Amino acid sequence: MSDWRDRQVKDLGEIVTGRTPSTKRKDFYDGEYNLISPADLDNGKYIRTAHKRLTKLGFEKCRALPKDAVLVGCIGNVGKLGLVGNDQSATNQQINALICNTESDPEFVYYCFHENRDKLEKRAVKTTVPILNKTNFGSFELRVPPLPEQKKIAHILSTVQRAIEAQERIIQTTTELKKALMHKLFTEGLRFEPQKQTEIGPVPESWEVVPLGKYARVLNGYAFKSADYVPDGVWLIRISNVSTGFLIDKDDKYLPTSFLKERSAYALKAGDLILSLTRPIIKEGMKYCFIEEQHLPALLNQRVGRFEITDPRLRKDYLFQIIFSPYFIAPLRYMAEGSNQPNVSPTRLEGFQIPIPGDMEEQKQIAELLTALNRKMELAKQKTFQLQDLFRTLLHELMTAKTRVHELEITA
Repeated sequence: MSDWRDRQVKDLGEIVTGRTPSTKRKDFYDGEYNLISPADLDNGKYIRTAHKRLTKLGFEKCRALPKDAVLVGCIGNVGKLGLVGNDQSATNQQINALICNTESDPEFVYYCFHENRDKLEKRAVKTTVPILNKTNFGSFELRVPPLPEQKKIAHILSTVQRAIEAQERIIQTTTELKKALMHKLFTEGLRFEPQKQTEIGPVPESWEVVPLGKYARVLNGYAFKSADYVPDGVWLIRISNVSTGFLIDKDDKYLPTSFLKERSAYALKAGDLILSLTRPIIKEGMKYCFIEEQHLPALLNQRVGRFEITDPRLRKDYLFQIIFSPYFIAPLRYMAEGSNQPNVSPTRLEGFQIPIPGDMEEQKQIAELLTALNRKMELAKQKTFQLQDLFRTLLHELMTAKTRVHELEITA
């Protein structure tokens, strides 16, 4: 990387520190111009909307920023990033903007800050609120290659980031579609029946609303001791392994194979649905997973629950869909918000009221419709995680010149 140079930020373009027009002037606010604050940063690469908007009068009190100006949070959450996505934006005083010169590619500089975020945070003056003032920000050094290589690096990283955003859009639209479809299916059914009012709202007339425990039960795992762990053997599935729709390898623990017989009641099989009983809800969604052949053999920890059908009038695939419905998620989310370590017992889960069609064929058809959407979402989530891993690897490799752009060929 002999052609890379250490450059101070102030040498890459013009630094502009934002300002906030007087909040006492109502005629300055609620207009069509963005006033970008740190809350708007780190929400995708380009910032096209802001929580606060200015009128033309208010906007004239600020320095207008051109499209592609690089935005860096410098007070409080130092290192939050974004790029101006339109020509009608300004920032408040918590943000320094860099208007790149002709020798610097804005997207490359954005990714360069991304790679050096930890160093930016350490550079801030540690007061009650961390501050990276304009002088210290301007003297911060970044290692940059010639402009042609900057553009190639930015293109590669942008290609991966666009692929991530495409998968995230699929997840968002499919989630919205599933939510609307679930509401329709669980209140109207598929047979165009009259509705009746119940304690959980309207349902088709022939359906019943009962506690889950009438048709199924929730079994938790066993409190295996750390003294039981062995270097290799049967996978012990704990809450740290359960994510939103799939299992993850995280601080894995293993038990002797003899435990499959000794603790056979806690052995999992393909097709089981498990749910975290501790912190069942995370920001991204509910912590659940279907057990597949590739996960076996496996035993279950006491903080994870397994659903088991006890009445043949309830289809397993329909039960799986009910578990993702508001009848489950709403109370689980309510409990999760009430404590740093919320727990839900199997008994409490079995008490949740759920709607059940008496027609098994209707259960099947509803499950098939929702399962198709689930598969689409889970595939998109897995692709997103894979692309995010690729992005992190490429960001580090390219920004440290461990991998050079001529060694890569990535297409959309």
